[in-house]
Amino acid sequence: MTDHSRARHVAIIMDGNGRWAKRKGLPRAVGHQRGVEAVRKLVRSVGDMGIDCLTLYAFSSENWKRPEEEVDDLMNLMRKFIKSDLPEFVANNVRLKIIGDWQGLAPDIVAMLEDALEQTAGGTHTLAVALNYGAQQEIASAAAKAAASGEVTEESIAAHLYTADLPPLDLLIRTSGEVRLSNFLLWQAAYAEMAFVDTLWPDFAPEHLHQALDDFAQRERRYGGR
Repeated sequence: MTDHSRARHVAIIMDGNGRWAKRKGLPRAVGHQRGVEAVRKLVRSVGDMGIDCLTLYAFSSENWKRPEEEVDDLMNLMRKFIKSDLPEFVANNVRLKIIGDWQGLAPDIVAMLEDALEQTAGGTHTLAVALNYGAQQEIASAAAKAAASGEVTEESIAAHLYTADLPPLDLLIRTSGEVRLSNFLLWQAAYAEMAFVDTLWPDFAPEHLHQALDDFAQRERRYGGR
């Protein structure tokens, strides 16, 4: 029997790095660095929380509109994170999955990601990272592939989403007090529970996720029924 009180798949819109830095009088790059540290702490703890998959919104297809210097900082942080944390992923049975048009990133990053995907393929807990991701583009692409296969149904579209091999999304969290989805997992979030928290992402810690999971366990999910 499925335990509906347990969130198997949790997704997080990691928001607030820039505001965190601004409030402290620091460069935005420092906010992004602290955001990576928050990711690291969270990934280390999810295995003890009963979560099968954690999906993080790391870089959207709209983020290319940011200043070039900030985009470069984010890409360099990604390089450093993969290099430093890949051995830990392997040691802790974390399977890395990338969703989005990540093949459109810089060739060296693509090569690093391909290596990381191969090395972590046997992991039992999944960390899905959304890179160069946009949900509307994902849905349009999945619908086109479904049409090409000769059948456009909810099931055939879902089968062509980036997340087709992941558990259904149970809980979507957004940090920093903003209350919107920002083109993230629009299809998958149809019946997911939502949690919008005021904490800025660099300050988001495992105990905040614990609290969100406790709140989730108290909710009654009806999926449109009574």
